[in-house]
Amino acid sequence: MQKRNILNKKLIDSVIQVSIDAGNKVTEIYNSDFEIETKLDSSPVTSADLASHKFIKKRLSEITPKIPILSEEESDIPFKIRSKWSYFWLVDPLDGTKEFINKNGEFTINIALVEDGIPIFGVVHIPVKKETYWGSEGYGSFFIGHKGITKRIKCSNNIKNMRILVSRSHKNEATEDLLKKLKNYKVIRAGSSLKFCLIASGKADCYPRLGPTSEWDTAAGDAVLRHAGGQIVDLNNIDLQYNSKEGFLNNWFIATSNSEVSLKLIQCIKETSQKIN
Repeated sequence: MQKRNILNKKLIDSVIQVSIDAGNKVTEIYNSDFEIETKLDSSPVTSADLASHKFIKKRLSEITPKIPILSEEESDIPFKIRSKWSYFWLVDPLDGTKEFINKNGEFTINIALVEDGIPIFGVVHIPVKKETYWGSEGYGSFFIGHKGITKRIKCSNNIKNMRILVSRSHKNEATEDLLKKLKNYKVIRAGSSLKFCLIASGKADCYPRLGPTSEWDTAAGDAVLRHAGGQIVDLNNIDLQYNSKEGFLNNWFIATSNSEVSLKLIQCIKETSQKIN
């Protein structure tokens, strides 16, 4: 695909609206007696995941018919085809399915535009709260409240008494070992890609993810965090890359507000974990 400058405010606003509309559809199912199935990898999937996927795919295809779409619910596209993409949409139609099932409201709609392995735009919509975060190259990162009021967000400069995010549904030994080594910190538990948004808006400082995630789990939140001044790096201090290999699993990573925090946590993890990814 020939590269071109496709990112503009009209496209951004259109995709934000897609995420909101998808969120409304998901909320209808959330408030009903929905069905739960199990995928081949033993992860749960609901009728909301599938309904959101179909809706987002249809709308994105109408808005940008020439840009391919990769979704968690439709990811069986060979790398020999994907590797030729300069741009593509990377979608998690319902991030935090366990949070959805547990009815705690901490699930999101994630849509990212990836250019040559880098998320240049991402939107994270929280259906239950009717709140939206988005970040984009050339614009920065923003929060849209339930009343439609938009404000710019940016990461905190805090490097002391860190506010560390821990996944609400995924606990593991490596994370617990890291926390034992650190001092003067506060743990914040949250679900889904909301964690990236909390760092981007200055409400938290870091999120060490020492376990498996897929590229659709992180791309939209990565864009929001990246364009708010933060970063997501693996344990070699290298930015996460998207669509660079056959599989979709990310390396273990640190999402942080600044590089000083990243380096500190990476060093602690290497000192404590025997199973570094």
